[in-house]
Amino acid sequence: MAVAPVLMALRLENFALIDVLELDFADGLTVLTGETGAGKSLLLDSLAVLFGAEVSQRWLRHGCQQALIEAHFALTPAVRAWLTQQDLLETPDADNPEDVDADTELVVSRQFRRTGERMRSQGRINGVGVGRRQLQDLRPLLLEFTAQGHSRQLAQPARLRRWLDAFGGPPHEQALAAVAQTHRQWRMCHEALATMRASLQQQRERWQDDRQTLEDLHEAQLEDPEELQQLQQAQDRLAHAVRLQQASWRAVEYLLEAPPERPAVLDLLGAAAAELQGAVAFDASLADLLERVRNLQGVVQELALGLQRYGETLDGDPRTLAALQERIAQLKTLERRYGLDLKHLIERRDALAAAGGDEDLEARHQRLVAEERAAYGQLNRACSALRQLRQTAARRLQKELLATLRPMALEQVRFEVALDPQPPAAHGSEQVRFCFAANPGQALAPLDNVASGGEMSRFLLALKTSLAAADPDVTLLFDEIDSGVSGSTSEAMAQLLQRLAGQRQVFCVTHQPLVAALARQHLQVSKQIEGSETRVRVQPLTTAADRELALALLAGGDPRDARRYAASLLRRAAA
Repeated sequence: MAVAPVLMALRLENFALIDVLELDFADGLTVLTGETGAGKSLLLDSLAVLFGAEVSQRWLRHGCQQALIEAHFALTPAVRAWLTQQDLLETPDADNPEDVDADTELVVSRQFRRTGERMRSQGRINGVGVGRRQLQDLRPLLLEFTAQGHSRQLAQPARLRRWLDAFGGPPHEQALAAVAQTHRQWRMCHEALATMRASLQQQRERWQDDRQTLEDLHEAQLEDPEELQQLQQAQDRLAHAVRLQQASWRAVEYLLEAPPERPAVLDLLGAAAAELQGAVAFDASLADLLERVRNLQGVVQELALGLQRYGETLDGDPRTLAALQERIAQLKTLERRYGLDLKHLIERRDALAAAGGDEDLEARHQRLVAEERAAYGQLNRACSALRQLRQTAARRLQKELLATLRPMALEQVRFEVALDPQPPAAHGSEQVRFCFAANPGQALAPLDNVASGGEMSRFLLALKTSLAAADPDVTLLFDEIDSGVSGSTSEAMAQLLQRLAGQRQVFCVTHQPLVAALARQHLQVSKQIEGSETRVRVQPLTTAADRELALALLAGGDPRDARRYAASLLRRAAA
């Protein structure tokens, strides 16, 4: 028994050559037939535009400014999950019949209009405005298009991998989930390790700089924060030693040994003391002042002796001065290099000497290395388990496809699913390729490179049949994949489509009466010219007579023979 339909209804307004069209769809196989150029592919085109294909003016009916495409779908579990993730699913009101219906049905629409020379569109999902990207993301959950020449799908390793895993069923889903989880864990460890290595490198560079600083400061033998100031003073003294000696000696002369023309300070104080000594006899109150003058004489003598000693200590040796200047230059260079004065340089040296190295950082680094290695091992084991499942599924898929392809005039075909190793990733550690050879002696090569259009269409039909059970909630749309085949090949393809329609809702644009006879729903597409206007009409064929006539037109040849042939096909399909 066929499964329930996913695509339930379609409404078109002013789309291409269609003015207004409303169709309800059945489960199983629906075929679209009609003369070449009648517009059979317009329904499939409208669904492509509905789900985000580019809108161009050719899709707008002549003379109209806007168009509408609206489709009703069953609300499948996968779609429900996607709508929830996109925050597009509301909890229905059980007391409102319309809300209850909305809980089981999905309405997707896209309206587009001409604005000047540009086309603008607005998509909606259950009445909520959505962007084109969201429509494109929703499409694979509802529809899958296949047409002759669609080899692009087979050139995408990621798509082939998904097909193989879908064919593998639930065990593959579980193994894929395990790989994805272990890959996330490994990525976290890997990124943490990379961050740690960057930090460790920076720390090592800083520590190398610190070690150099410590060596420089130790070598400078810094002890006294005031050393530079003292050295600069000593430098000034030594640089002016002669002048300072002369100044001290002249000062001594002023105090003790004045020239004849000028009395010395000590001589003047002696004369003052003699005058006061004579005056004390007449006034005893002068005795205290006399004592103070005599004390000044002692002070002057001591001052003169100090100046003499100072002058004797001055050394004008150039080597001593050069040594002082070299030390001063060394200290100033350190201050400029590190941007610190002498006091803070000493503090910096002591802090670096007391600080440890990067042992703690090294220990954390080694721990992260071990964690990353363990996580990578878990990832490899998960990938290995998935690889074994894929190898088993690949052999089964090869066998099943070969058995399906050979009745379709591909008796000598060879097919192989190649699993090429690659670094472990979130989807496993192999890339999937489909290799194909249609004739004996022909080397296996990538299917998309060597298969003809007819071979490709037969292969895609066989593949979709094998994958049918993996996702029954997606409607398959085939656009003339049976074109150019006849006889037993056509009959084999018809049987495959019938078998496929037992598991999926299937639409097929066809020219083959053998295929059309097996349809549960038959849509006849025609082009009608009414005055200056051309319209495409789609008529569901509900009576045996109408279907017999449509099949006869497909068969061609003598009308009576064609009608008899068509009738036999319908009887056989009903049996």
